[in-house]
Amino acid sequence: MPSFETILYSVEDHIATITLHRPERMNAWTLQMCNDLQAAFDLTDADDDVRAVIVTGSGRAFCAGADLSGGSQTFGAAKPDKDTPVRRDTAGLVTLRIFDSLKPVIGAINGAAVGVGVTMILPMDVRIASTDARFGLVFNRRGIIMEGASSFFLPRLVGMPATLDWIYSGRVFPASEALEKGLVSALHPPESLMDAARALAHEYADNTAPVSSALTRQLCWRMLGASHPMEAHRAESRALMARGGSDDAVEGVKSFFEKRPANFTDRVSSLPDVFPDWVDPEF
Repeated sequence: MPSFETILYSVEDHIATITLHRPERMNAWTLQMCNDLQAAFDLTDADDDVRAVIVTGSGRAFCAGADLSGGSQTFGAAKPDKDTPVRRDTAGLVTLRIFDSLKPVIGAINGAAVGVGVTMILPMDVRIASTDARFGLVFNRRGIIMEGASSFFLPRLVGMPATLDWIYSGRVFPASEALEKGLVSALHPPESLMDAARALAHEYADNTAPVSSALTRQLCWRMLGASHPMEAHRAESRALMARGGSDDAVEGVKSFFEKRPANFTDRVSSLPDVFPDWVDPEF
């Protein structure tokens, strides 16, 4: 199993668990964590044994935001001018990598989630939280601005009024408010949060075709920015044609009539390309 500096990584029963692991710093964000998370999602995509991913934190926090031990220079050492090259936001590198994931991603927010601790969960497919969790989009209170491509993701998840209230105020709010506004879909006692996350992951990993899940994930996330439903119709038509004659489709029907669990054998590493018109945006 690979070793990382700032996260723990394990795979069991087709479920990969990625745990932010700087508990002495409340799992505060660093460049190394950014690199480790991108590498971990490269692993989950490449491993056909992985059918779902859980992301959680060690200790009492999920992620307390950027590590501020660098003091006032945490977010930049000097004032840029018009000729200064734009430095890519590290949170955005990770959220874009999660956006591209081929496996369903479940966020299990076990404690404080502040700044990037919130924005990194936005492209995850399902977010559940401990009743002890707290959330804060505190960027304006630090004199910076929202990151992690959250200006794209957050309004789509919770709407513009909640987005602007949370960003304008920078206040820390409880898990109950996150549930009410739709940032998370369920709350669980701290001691049962990971059991609930694993139960969800098993629903995805045990009962559905991995290639179908990978295509579904890409269809739904990519169509968030579609200009017309015809874009979805084209992509879905290509996907249906690719999957309709697959071994998985034969097995899905056969297992239904035989009243038994399906044994899907198609591999995500051989995913058909159903997005020929899709061009990954370059920075």
